[in-house]
Order: sequence, then C-alpha cells, then structure tokens
Amino acid sequence: MTTKKANLVFTTLLTGAIVTALLQTSLTTALPKIMQELSLTALKAQWLTSAFSLAMAIMVPISAYLIKRYTTRQIFISSMILFSFGSLLSWYGSNFTVLLLGRIFQALGSGIVLPLTQVVIMTLYPTEKQGTAMGILGLASGAAPVIAPTLTGIVIDSWGWRSIFLITGIISLVIVIFATFSVKNVSPVNKIQLDYVSLLLCSGGLTGILVGLSSISTNLYESIILLVIGIILIFIFSRRQISSDLPFLNLKILKNSKFRMAVIISMLLYAVMMGSSTIYPILVQTVMKKSAVVSALIMLPGSLAMALINPLTGMFYDRFGINKLAISGSLLIMISCFGITFINSTRDVFLLGILYLLRLLGVGCLMMPIVTWGMQSLPEEEMANGTAIITALRTLSGALGTAVFMEVMTSASHFYNANSTANYYGVKFTFKIMTLLALIQLIISIIGLRKKQ
Repeated sequence: MTTKKANLVFTTLLTGAIVTALLQTSLTTALPKIMQELSLTALKAQWLTSAFSLAMAIMVPISAYLIKRYTTRQIFISSMILFSFGSLLSWYGSNFTVLLLGRIFQALGSGIVLPLTQVVIMTLYPTEKQGTAMGILGLASGAAPVIAPTLTGIVIDSWGWRSIFLITGIISLVIVIFATFSVKNVSPVNKIQLDYVSLLLCSGGLTGILVGLSSISTNLYESIILLVIGIILIFIFSRRQISSDLPFLNLKILKNSKFRMAVIISMLLYAVMMGSSTIYPILVQTVMKKSAVVSALIMLPGSLAMALINPLTGMFYDRFGINKLAISGSLLIMISCFGITFINSTRDVFLLGILYLLRLLGVGCLMMPIVTWGMQSLPEEEMANGTAIITALRTLSGALGTAVFMEVMTSASHFYNANSTANYYGVKFTFKIMTLLALIQLIISIIGLRKKQ
C-alpha cells in the first residue's frame, strides 16, 4: 500500500475514533442536567458512563477475533453504523432505559474502532514512526474524552443535552459514507470460529465485577455475590485461554514483562482519569453551583493543552523512550489529584482550572506512549490480541474507577451530611484515594520501567 493510501486509511479511522471517543466522557458535563430532567440519583446516573465503559470493555476482546476474521473496511463501517444508531437512539430517548440502551449501542461501536486503529498503525507504519502516529491517535483515545466535557458544556447551555447525540449521530453517518470509498483492508483475513463459551465467560465476569462494585453501598450482600461470581467467571475464562491452542484472547502475551507493565500503568491511569472526569463537573455544577459553561471554561485550558501535547509526546517517545514521559506524567497526575484536596469554596475556581491543566498534561505524557512501548515488545502476529487486552483492561479499569469513586464520594458526602449526595468533604476524600493510586503509578514508573527499558 502506498504512503498516500495508508495515510488516507489512517485519517478515516482516526476521524471515527475521535467521534466515538468524544461520547466516552461527553455525558459527564451533562449528568447534572440529565439527573434533574429525568429525576435520577447520582449513583443511577453514573451508569450512563459506567455501562458505556462496561460494554466497551466487553466488546474490545471480541475485536481481536473480528480483526482476524473480517476486512478492515467491513469492521470499521459496521462499528460506525452501530455507533450512529446508538447516538440517534439516545437523542430520541425519553427515559433512562432508552438512554442507557442507546449508550450501550454507542459503546459496541466505539469498542471496535480504537483497537482497530491501533492495529492499523502498528501494521502500516515502521517502528520509528509508530510513536508519532500513536501520538496523533492520542487525540482520539486521550484528548477527545477530556476535551468532550468542555465542548459539551457549551453545547448543552446552547441547545440542551440531547443535541450532543444528534450532532455525533449525523457526523458518524457522514464518516460511514466516506469510509465506503476510502478504507481498504490492511491485514490478512482468516476464517476462524468464535469461541462463544469464552465470550459468555468474559462478558459475565466483567459484568458481575462492575455491577457488584458499583452497588456495594446500597446492596452489600448482593454486591458480594455478584463480585464472587464475576471473579470466578474471569478465573475460568483465563484458564480456558491459557490452555487453548486457539484462544479467544491470547492471555499468554501477559508473560511479556514490558507489555504487562504497560497494562498495569494504563489501568491505573484510566481509573484515575475516568473517575476524576466524572466527578469534576459534579464538583463545579452541583457543589460549587456553577453553570455548565463555567464548568467547560475551567476545563478548556487543560483540554487544549492535551490536544497539543499528544503528537509532541509521540515524537518525544520515538526519540528518547518511555522513562521520562512516564515519570513526568505520573507526577503531574499525582500533584493534580492532591491539589483538589485543598478546594474549599467557589473562590478556588481558578486553582481548579490549574489543577485540571496539570492533570491533562500528565495524561498526555503517558496515555499513548505507554501503549506504544508495550505493543512494540510483541510480535506482529499478536498485535490484535495485545491491542484488545490493553484496551479492554484499561477501559474496564476506567469503568471500575468511575463506579467505585462515585460510591466513595456519595458515601463520604452522606457521612458528613446525611442529606447531601455530593459536597466538598466527599469530593476531597475521593481525591485523596486517587492521589494514592497516582502515587503507586509514579512508583511503578520510577522503579519498574527503569528495569524494563
């Protein structure tokens, strides 16, 4: 394939990845409005983001099979059609159930696009250019989810929260039309069979764990039962993959120490990133009593910085490696989380904006470079499996982080004030826990990566 055609394929997939990634976190700014209009509690409303992440986490492992079984063009167009349908269904949805269903359809499409794009990058481009290309992709997997709250804050105040879904639905349909002419296949197609037993084990296990963790404070015994069932199913799934000659998902590549380290760091990063992305708008709009536009403006400098830094960190990685980026990114994230624990009133809005900027600079330093570093340690035939594993686990970690941190915030807020579901005390307590996770990530980056470099 010529360089021109390769760039056209990558650009088309990148556009789809950006649009689908925007809706991962676009609802965080809209949640207070949706909660008010549909009369939802914070714990119920967070399922609009957690269910999206869960469906993505389930879909991503399937992407390893799909990438091997079907052409790039077939997979991409089908996933964008699913995403378009989900967006338009959410726009139409008049109640929580329909809105949640639409979010799930969006996730089913979104869960395929990002891993497919990563495989295309690792297939089309030579090693010395992969970091730069993955940095550009970071605009989708890293920058888009964090820019989304800023953009949607402005859109919500102008046209209402439903307009988010209408706009993305129309754009994704346009991408489908363009992709029919521009996307070509980039990898061989093999007529392999789907392991339905492994699929059910994986889906059931992930669902049990997430639902169990997200409802501990309201249904303790049911949550424990779901957690135990989920862990058992994942254990059986893992044993099945390790013992199989043709696994649904080749977990044996986790024996690769570099790849395993990249997975661990990505999971810690996503837990803090997605959890804080959900709580930030609640802090600004519900606790500080500011508008969605103010919430968007607080996030704007960080969002712009994130968009600019991703390609630069990709080029930096190509030249200097992962160590400095991982340590710097982890340190910035830890400082930003710790800083939130000093927020006490609406007068601290400016400080909140600075901390959000530091957080996103940290995410930009780490998001795509750590994935590139881990993927480059794998043989080419394992790219689909590697992409599926790292994307699925970090997406699941983001969903778990969101669910757990929302539980912590709500419980801590109740402890301080029985009539409050979100207050300064609950938010600050939650960010103390995030600071601890960021510290663990920093220690791993300092000690672990130095040994693996």
